[in-house]
Order: sequence, then structure tokens, then C-alpha cells
Amino acid sequence: MSPHRSAVHHPVLAPHPGATHRIHLTAAEVSVVVDVTDGRSPAITHWGAALGPLGDEGLDAVCEAAVDVVVQNAVDVPVRIALLPQAADGWLGRPGLSGAREDGSGWSPRLVTEAIALDGQPLGASHAESGPGLLRFDLADAELGLAVVVELELLPSGLLRQRAALTNTGETPYLLDELTLAVPVPAHADELLDFAGRWVKERTPQRREFTVGTHLRENRRGRTGADSAHVLHAGPSGFGFREGEVWGVHTAFSGNHRHLAEQVNTGRRVLGGGELLLPGELRLAPDEQYTGPWLYASYGNGLDEVASRFHRHLRSRPHHVDARRPVTLNVWEAVYFDHDLARLKDLADRAAAIGVERFVLDDGWFGSRRDDTSGLGDWVVSDEVWPQGLAPLVDHVRGLGMEFGLWFEPEMVNEDSEVARAHPEWIMAPSPDRMPLRSRSQQVLNLTIPEAYAHVRDQMMTVLDSCEIAYIKWDHNRDLLESATRATGRAAVHEQTAATYRLMDELKVAHRGLEIESCSSGGARVDLGVLERTDRVWVSDCIDPLDRQQMNRWTSQLIPLELMGSHIASGRSHTTGRLHTLGFRALSALFGHLGIEWDLARATEAELAELREWIALYKEQRELLFTGDLVRADRGDSVLWLHGVVSPQRDRALFTLACVGRSDQSQHDRLRFPGLDPEARYRVRPLLLGEGPTGMSLPPWWRRAAAQDGVVVPGAVLLRSGLAAPLIDPEQGMLFSLTREGAVSPAAHD
Repeated sequence: MSPHRSAVHHPVLAPHPGATHRIHLTAAEVSVVVDVTDGRSPAITHWGAALGPLGDEGLDAVCEAAVDVVVQNAVDVPVRIALLPQAADGWLGRPGLSGAREDGSGWSPRLVTEAIALDGQPLGASHAESGPGLLRFDLADAELGLAVVVELELLPSGLLRQRAALTNTGETPYLLDELTLAVPVPAHADELLDFAGRWVKERTPQRREFTVGTHLRENRRGRTGADSAHVLHAGPSGFGFREGEVWGVHTAFSGNHRHLAEQVNTGRRVLGGGELLLPGELRLAPDEQYTGPWLYASYGNGLDEVASRFHRHLRSRPHHVDARRPVTLNVWEAVYFDHDLARLKDLADRAAAIGVERFVLDDGWFGSRRDDTSGLGDWVVSDEVWPQGLAPLVDHVRGLGMEFGLWFEPEMVNEDSEVARAHPEWIMAPSPDRMPLRSRSQQVLNLTIPEAYAHVRDQMMTVLDSCEIAYIKWDHNRDLLESATRATGRAAVHEQTAATYRLMDELKVAHRGLEIESCSSGGARVDLGVLERTDRVWVSDCIDPLDRQQMNRWTSQLIPLELMGSHIASGRSHTTGRLHTLGFRALSALFGHLGIEWDLARATEAELAELREWIALYKEQRELLFTGDLVRADRGDSVLWLHGVVSPQRDRALFTLACVGRSDQSQHDRLRFPGLDPEARYRVRPLLLGEGPTGMSLPPWWRRAAAQDGVVVPGAVLLRSGLAAPLIDPEQGMLFSLTREGAVSPAAHD
């Protein structure tokens, strides 16, 4: 027998009868439609491809067409999936707001819309259409004493972002467990792609079917993590770089956080994310507010378009880095802890001679830091190693025309340090009598304690004030286990993350032009929260070029190349032991913020000459690399990976072809170059530096190109038909420069 249904009259359905607002935002071929019917909590009824101008009737049609039928054995009204999904609307998945009063009450909110603003102005009209814009929804459950402000912003790049702030308007404390925002995705998005990884093998892609249940990626490391989800995508099975509608989300936070993809048994699907709060971490007193991180959401046709929205947003920021990213030498793999002024000056001389523009002194310059067991937390230049201070080296480096950079690890402490002996209570621990397990012989310094924060800030300021230091390599080499304020035992990861952000901000205000790199055991803190304060990330402690092909390929799914530290390694990798030619090492590092991690004193004259060529090429191409659009070819399981950067005008492009393994076929599929103008003609020039790749067998078009300064090929041919691929050995690569010669003539179509 079918369940009985009758008309439902309930305050949940119309908390403010007649207060209906429908808003359409559109930018860069993306539309977002938000519905607030009768004052209910706002819900997205469309997020995806641009809908064009709708008008009032069209807006009503979009919102009303999205209302589901009522299914049997469920609530007697259509279920609504709000920006903060809630059980009061019939949603049986993960709630957006989870928490309670100390007596257990107030755990099931019924948030309703009290006010709406568009770009700071109150929204009075029932219908509104706009280009990019910021919507603010003031929500409340007056009975439970809760108020939430949800901001939803469509950026000019077509990137969507939203965040929520919860205020306790009640008279007793409110214990917040979770504040997780969500965006809907359609049923044909039946496959998920996110990332896993480990130290020296970050951002390893993983795919799975989008099934009933929750794909939950919780990060409890106290930092973003080498195994972070990075960007959680949903799309039709087999979606690639250039094909298939794709929706992706990224939680912009550097502490504990979550990403999730959830499908309930009705088939409805959402992607979401927010901060992961530890038990008891957020106890809101009356009138106290908590603001969660931005949840970014990107839609596109293929992964490249999803990535490009992130890239264009980041590049549009007023504080984004200049395209002339300086070639960097980091001396870590050259000297490790063996700091010797004469040797370091010699390295600087060699670096300047080949075109290096920034010299970075890594770990080992401070306190008792002669190895990794001692000295962290004592940010005072070591008299033992540097009796005259850092000035002799800094002055020498700057005299050669290079910037000087310095390594810090401000959030960490060795128990064998002056600060830990003087203030053991500053070490994060679950109680005065318990200490967390050591990791890399270190503990975490509690920056939420004002005196500990001031200690680190003041010592860093003194060092930065003493010399012309333009750059900080900011490291973070362990996870936060049992991280609490030692005196109280209360979890403090949320406050520690906020304190880290504040310290970065304070240092930058005091030292205009200072750049900071986010390094965290390599690439374990890569997120849009830290990148609001830093100027690049260190992709991985592994600079083996074969592994970097994968890690750079997927790190760029979120951030543009100019924010990715990408260095040329020494001949034998220090993390994998593999040997590679200089050509493959340099080619793999070129598509990023180029640097060198190599003892140049051991390089031969021939290697230095080739390295000078690669640096010159980087300087010639960096404006293109750091302003153009990243494109990656869909080549199935081919071991030949083809990717490149195409200028915004599509008149120039630089592509790299890398062989990442051995094929079981004797020939490769043709090379199709994505992102080009099909109506243009391009001169294709293969670029070979140094000795070139080994095992090379070239097709006829290549030999013709070598004989006559390239070959001219219609863009449509390069895009859709392709050029015969050369044969090269595994772990070898080559470059192609493409320059537009003009439009395809009408005769070419006859």
C-alpha cells in the first residue's frame, strides 16, 4: 500500500511567505542560480554551463524545474539541498551545521533567510541577474539562538566560492562540531577524481565510481598533507583534460579540513568541504563568532578548464607575483648542514655566472643546529658557524646581483633547544605530563600562546632586519599529533593555523616585498589558504624529474606554474637514486618557477654551459609560461605525455613531450596540440638543447622542420589530426615552440 500523502502546511516550507528571491550570477561561461523560496535557506538550482540572460520568467523556470518529485517513504514534500544542508529540509545526508548546547539541545537547526545582499546592497527585488558578484545571506534560527552568514561569490574567472560564519546568539555556550558547505552536482557526474600521496610522492591521482554513500577525505595532520585531496572532482566516467563536464571543490585551509562527495539513495549528489574541528575545539560563548574557510568550486569542460579558473583567479589578485620569477639556487642538496663561508661564496659565484637570480641558504645557520636533532626554535644566527653573522654571505650574494633567501621553520621546536629548556610549556601536548611522539626529532611550538608567538616573531624580525633578506623558505616538517595547549589539554590546531597565518601577515607588513615559500616536508602545505600569504609552494622534496612529471602535472590542477617551485636536480636524485640526463632534468623543471638544487662545484664545464642555455631559455619564455593557459593533451595510457602553455592571444605556445615509461607498442599515437586557434597557421619548431634526448628516431616532418626553421601547419591540423610522434628513450623529452604565422587562407579550405 502506498503511504498516505496530504497537503503539508509547515513553517519549514514557508518561514516568510512571499519572501521569494531568485538570483542568477554569470561569468566566464558559468552560471549560478540561487533560490530562496518563501524565506527558506538558500539553495543552488543550477551551477554549470552559462544559461544566458533568463529574465524573471526564465529564473522562475530554472528554480521550479529543479524541484524534485515526492518519493514514497520519505518526507511529504520535495527535499531541499541548501548551501548548508539541514535535516529540517528533509536532507538525510551529512548536515552542514553540526553542534549542540552543553545540555545536548539545539542540535537540529532550522535556518531561514532573514536578509539578502548583492555586492553590499540589500536585495529588494524578487529577481536579480548579475555578472560576477558577491551574495550575502543572513540566516537564523531564533529559537535555537544561532545566526549564520553565508557568502557566495562568483568571481570574474567563473570560479565560485562560498564560506559561512556562525554566531552564537543564545545565552549559553554552543559547541560547534562542523560547518561544511556543499554544492550540488548532477547524476551524470558518476566518477570521482582526487589525490593521495606521501612524502616525496605527492599528488598521486585516484579515481573511483561516485556511488551511494560518502567519499570522505579527512585531513587530521594539522597541515594540508602530502596525501591531501587537493581538488575533489566529479564528472562523467572517463572525463579528461579536454573533455567531459567536470565539477571540482577545494577547501582553502592549511589546518585540519575535509573534502567530501556524497550521494544519498535518491540519487542526489553533492560535493563539499570545510574545516575539521577536533572535539571541544570550538566552544562559542554568547555573541562569539566562528568563520570557516572558503570552499572554492570550479566548473569546466575538462580538467584544464577547471584548472584555468583557479589560475585566472590567482593571477587576478593585486598581490600576485610578477611573471619575472627569479631563477633560484637552493644550497640544501649541495651542503646540507655543512655551512662554510668560502664554499658558499664559491657556489654563489658559480650560480651568478650561469644566470641565477636568487640564492637561498637552507637549514643549519642558527642556534645549535648542526644536525636535525637540535636548535629548532632558537632563531639566532650561530656564532659557531657564522662568527661575523650572515652579512658577509648576504653582501657577497647581493654584490653578484642576486637576491638572498633564508630557511626558517617557525612552528617547530627541538626539545634540545634553549627555548624548549626555558619554556617546556610552550610545546604542544595533550597534558603537562604527556608528550606527543617525536617526528624528525621535533615537536610543535604552540604559537597560540602569546609569549611563544612573540618569541618567534621577534627573533625572526631581528634576523630579517639585520640583512637584506628578500625571501623566506618557510618549512613545516611534521604532522600535528595530540596538538593541544599543554596547560589545559584543549585541542588547538584551529588556533595554531590562525596564528601561523597571522605571523606570515605580520612579517610581510613589516618587510615590504618579502616573499615566502610554503614548504612542508616538501609539498604537504599546498592550498589556497596559505597561498593568500605566500608566493610559491615547494611541490615536493623529490626533484627526481620522472616523479616531478607526475607531481607538477597535478599540482597545477590547483595553482599556476609560477607558484610551483620546480628545480633542476643533480645527476643522481637524492631521494630515488635514479640517474638522469641534464636535458630531462631541466625540461621537467622548466614548467614551473625554475631553480637549481645541485652542487654546482661538481658540475662539469659542459654541464654548466648547458645549464646556462636552459636558464636563458627559461628567462626568454617565463612571461609566456606565467601568463598563458596550461593545456594538457588527453593521450590515454600513452607513455608520451604532452603538455604546454598557450598565450592568451593564442599566438605563441611552448609544449613539452616527455617519455615517462616504456611502451608495449613500437609506435606512438600522433601528437595533437590542445588550446590552439583552429583558424590560424603555426610555425612549429622543435627545440633541442645540449645533447638532446637519447634513442631519438625522427619522423619526416621533423627533419623538414630542422632544415627550414620549422614547418607551418594549420591550427586545425595540429588540434585534430596531429603530427607523427618521434621515438625517444624512456625518461627523455623535448620541446616544441609554436608561433602563429597568420590565418588559414580561404584557398586552404578548397
